[in-house]
Order: sequence, then C-alpha cells, then structure tokens
Amino acid sequence: MNILQKIKFISLVSLLIIAQMACAQESPSVKIWAAKLDKGEAAPLFEVKNDTEGKKAGWKNRIYIQPNVTFQTIEGIGGAFNEIGGEALLSLSKKEQDVVMNNLFSKDKAGFTFCRTAIGASDFGINAYSYSMTADDFEMEHFSVDRDQKYVLPYIKSAFAINPNFTLFASPWSPPAWMKESGKMVGLQKEGNRMKSDPKVQKAYAKYFVKYVQEYAKAGVKIDRICIQNENDADTKYPSCIFPAKEMVAFANKYMAPAFKKNKIETKIYAGTFRAANQMDLMDFVQCKNMDGIDGIGIQYTETKIINDARTLVPNMKIIHTEGDCYNGKNSAEEAGNRLKEVASYINSGSTNFTYWNMILNETTKSGWEWPQNSLINIDRKNGTVQYNPDYNAMYIISKFIQPGDVRIASVNRSNSHPIITVKSPDGTIKVLLQNTNEKDGVFELVIGEKSIKVHAPAQAITAVELKK
Repeated sequence: MNILQKIKFISLVSLLIIAQMACAQESPSVKIWAAKLDKGEAAPLFEVKNDTEGKKAGWKNRIYIQPNVTFQTIEGIGGAFNEIGGEALLSLSKKEQDVVMNNLFSKDKAGFTFCRTAIGASDFGINAYSYSMTADDFEMEHFSVDRDQKYVLPYIKSAFAINPNFTLFASPWSPPAWMKESGKMVGLQKEGNRMKSDPKVQKAYAKYFVKYVQEYAKAGVKIDRICIQNENDADTKYPSCIFPAKEMVAFANKYMAPAFKKNKIETKIYAGTFRAANQMDLMDFVQCKNMDGIDGIGIQYTETKIINDARTLVPNMKIIHTEGDCYNGKNSAEEAGNRLKEVASYINSGSTNFTYWNMILNETTKSGWEWPQNSLINIDRKNGTVQYNPDYNAMYIISKFIQPGDVRIASVNRSNSHPIITVKSPDGTIKVLLQNTNEKDGVFELVIGEKSIKVHAPAQAITAVELKK
C-alpha cells in the first residue's frame, strides 16, 4: 500500500468513526398516536403531528425516563368474558361477531392479550350455576361444562381464533351450592356463605378445579392460571363465598396443588382475588409462612399503598390485576378519563397486567341480578346494533402499546395530574403512554439521559409515544 492509498484508507476509517459517533448521538425517531375519550369509536387511534413549537404547544410538562432501570415484564392487557356478554355477541350475525372480536383481539386493532373468565356463574352470568349441580358428587361423576357450550365457550374460542397466544385466567364466584354451609351459591343468606370445612368436600373442590381445566382443554381452551376465589371477603346477592386468606392457602397447599400435580395440570394457582374492601385479608395472606401451593396473587380495587406494603413483605410475589372499576353502566367520557390513571396505578406498583371487567354487555348494561355496569361495547340484541363506549377507546390505545414481553422502566413525572406508563420492548423501543387531562393541547418533554424530546399531546386524550433507536 503506497502513501496515497494509506491516506485514503485512514480518511475512510476516520469518516466511518465520525459517522458512528453521529449515529450514536442521533436522537431517536419519534412516532405519536392518540385516542380521544369523548365518545366511543370502533377505530379510535389517530396519528399526531408533532407540533411542539406553534401556538398549539400551550403548557409544558417534563418526564424523566431511565431505560436502564427495569422492573417487571408485562404479560398483557385485556378484559373479561362472561355469559351475558357471550349471549349478546352471539345475537349478531357471524360477520358482525367477527368485526367486534377482531376489534378487540386482532394485533392491528386493540390486540388484547390477557383476559379473564368465570368458573361457573359470575355476577354477570344469566343466573346462578356451577358445573357440579348434583349434591354430594364427591368424585365429580356428574361434572359438566355443557352450559358454557352455549355462550361462554364460543365467545372465548372466537378470541383464540384471532389470537391463539393470549393468556386466559379464571376464578369462581362461588363453589357449587352443596359444598357450602348455606347450600346456596348466592350470598346474603344470613349465615353460611362459606365453604364447608369437611375434608371430603375440600378434596372434591380440588377435583372440581382439575375437571374444569381438563374439560376446557378438551374444548380447545387453555386456562393459564386460576385465582381460587373472586373477592374472597364478599357476601352478596349474587354468587359469592367468604374464603379467608389463611383457609385459602391451606386449601391450596393440602388439596388443590397436590391434585394438580397428580393429574399433571400445569395451570398455575393464584390466591385471591383480594380487594381493598378487606385489606387485612391481603395482609393475612402475605404473612402466611407456608405458601408452597401458591404461585402468585390476584388483586382488584386495591390502593397502591396496600400493594406496595404487600410487595415489601413478600418481595418476589407475582401479582396480577383481575378486575377494573365497573362503575354503574353510564359509560361516560369522564369515567373513561380515569382509565389510564387506574391502569398506571397497578402496572407501576408491580402488576404484570391489567384486566378490564366486562368487554361486552347487552343493551341493558345489567347483570343477572339487575346491577348495571360499564363495558367496552354494548350490543342491542333486538336491533343488532353495536355501540363502542369511551372506555373502549382508552383500553384500545393502552393495550395496543403495552404488549407481552415489554419491560416497565423507571420514569419520574413532575406532575401527578397526568398519568404515565413507560415500558421498553425487546427490540429496545421505548414506549410512553401519557394523558393530557387539560382542555388545551400541550407539550410533554421526555428527558432520557442528555437527550430531550418534545412531544405534542392532544387535549383530553391518551397519547402513545414510540421512541425507536
């Protein structure tokens, strides 16, 4: 190599080094989407022009992000399948059903990935039922999920047909009536709304769970985990059962976990669902010394302080969120405006997911016990019309941008009035979900190390920001 060639070679290497340095210092590409919450829309997402310098900029808020400080891996976002929702869905034509379910589960739509169903009747079953209606059937010889074949299983299976990989967990609102002291699935019987302590009954209940997982598997539905009792402190006019935390753990250790092991059931066993209405029950749980039969806990309606206290006592405890605020069936924009704050409170406290309650209800919005609640979608069974509610918009954008495999990363927000969630995907993309709760458009300044990225946030909307390298 002569001198001229050496000079050219050194110059080329120098240019490459400079180019690499420039790339290393280059700001990430920014893409912004948003969803308004004033009215429900089947396709609520729109791309946002990043106008941060014009008159639209208005006020400013700063968020500090630390991508290298990581927390839990996300398992997903979704909602609940219930019998009333399945009945409403199946009142539509097959073509219309496909549209609704694709909007919820398709990857290019809301893309739900973590959902819940009831074991037997929930409060949003048409009426009370279990899979063991024959008294004293200790061997589960008459166990049957035939009722679910009409509405519940078609509803669930239509989701799996769109996304075969979404996670499904289940929980009972009540054991079969004959297993309870009251002999009734519903509560408010003055006394006896709890499991019998008879070992034969408890062993039979463990078999009940085994049969449930097996029969659903035969129907093509995999149950990933079971929460032993929904709202284990509840005594209500709909199916419920008081199942104190210490008794629940003892049942899992002595009966349920051994039955699962014997039958090679891989479904995980979670305690709960616990709620803030009886926070001492959650505290009783985390102080149990032997939790060999428990893989984690399910929580709902629980303040962040209580969650954080529980995590302090059991640092490695796995937490899932099990039910979002159900409200009262009004399906208002104001209620939808609280959703990101609610989701952030659980995700930022260590939950690996968030589960909205009823994805679909009928035109009445009511349960089998005349209790109106919110839903993402209402279907009028007589007229065949589909109504998307403001909650749908909120959950759509949240699920779209928080996906399984994402890892929560550290962030500090200067203003508590604007909820945020920050995650990092496996390819290194940083995703920020934030909410401009003001009546005017504004600017959020995202500070990552020495870089500062300004993003435009539409008024009264949830905004999703993707920062790619």
